[in-house]
Amino acid sequence: MLKTFTQKLQSPSLKAILPFLMLAFFAGGAYAADKLPQAAISLPWWGWALALFVTCFFLGIVAVPSGVGGGVLFVPIVGGFFPFHLDFVRGAGLLVALASSLAAGPSLMRAGLADLRLALPLAVLASASAIAGALVGLAIPSNVVQIALGVTILGIVVLMATARKSEFPVVPVADKLSMALSMHGYFRDTAQNKNIAWKVHRTPLGIFLFVLIGFIGGLFGVGAGWANLPVLNLLMGAPIKLAAGTSGLILTLASSSATWVYLNEGSVLAVIAVPSVIGMMLGAMIGARLLHVLKASVVRKMVITLLLFAGIRALLKGLGIWP
Repeated sequence: MLKTFTQKLQSPSLKAILPFLMLAFFAGGAYAADKLPQAAISLPWWGWALALFVTCFFLGIVAVPSGVGGGVLFVPIVGGFFPFHLDFVRGAGLLVALASSLAAGPSLMRAGLADLRLALPLAVLASASAIAGALVGLAIPSNVVQIALGVTILGIVVLMATARKSEFPVVPVADKLSMALSMHGYFRDTAQNKNIAWKVHRTPLGIFLFVLIGFIGGLFGVGAGWANLPVLNLLMGAPIKLAAGTSGLILTLASSSATWVYLNEGSVLAVIAVPSVIGMMLGAMIGARLLHVLKASVVRKMVITLLLFAGIRALLKGLGIWP
């Protein structure tokens, strides 16, 4: 059935309008959620669970072709347009990011596209800072977190719009810290059908940035794939495929550590987390197939538009201008 669905999408006309239909779906859903607060009060619990499942299903579809994690889409959109406390949304957002990375982890490891020697030193520090971020996020008022989330999402929009990618960055000499931590090796590039040697540099600055990234991930409950990838690839010099796979491993450890803080504080509700995770995972399965149908650049522009709208919404909601 899924194969038939994706085959129908091969039509040039459908390929052209599909991104705009998906963008209209999100815009319409956001408008309805914002304009019908009384309906939200009378809506049964399963109604919101169903709405979360459908929303996350579409978020999962666009997350894979655009190259961003589901968590960075989930938190600003659900937090801005659903009547849930931001603490519960952040707790569910970490589970969404964790589930996505766990699903991809084994296959990436088997394919040699994720390296533990590169991931573990960075992930340990990111995990510790993610716990600190989660504790800080639960201690400060939700409107302050909402404002900071809006500013952060708008910053992510700028990063996504301007970030470059380098297939095989040039690393003249590995630094002493990376050599001491054994951050070097080979990975199998199936496109070229050969083993590619890699090494990294600027490790101290990379470690500092991963501490900061982990803190932001724990504070807002968003996945950090949007930041892990450019730091590993553009700053430290890891090949783009290895950086993408290793980013998932780091996200797995950092998200799981911060999730325990939210669980301990009672900020993870099954009625929010379960339909969100299931919807995101099912959508991601279709999104992976749509990689062969849609241009990733088109979907990426749509995601940037969505995040821009959600970031402005979160900022104005936190300031009390657009409640």
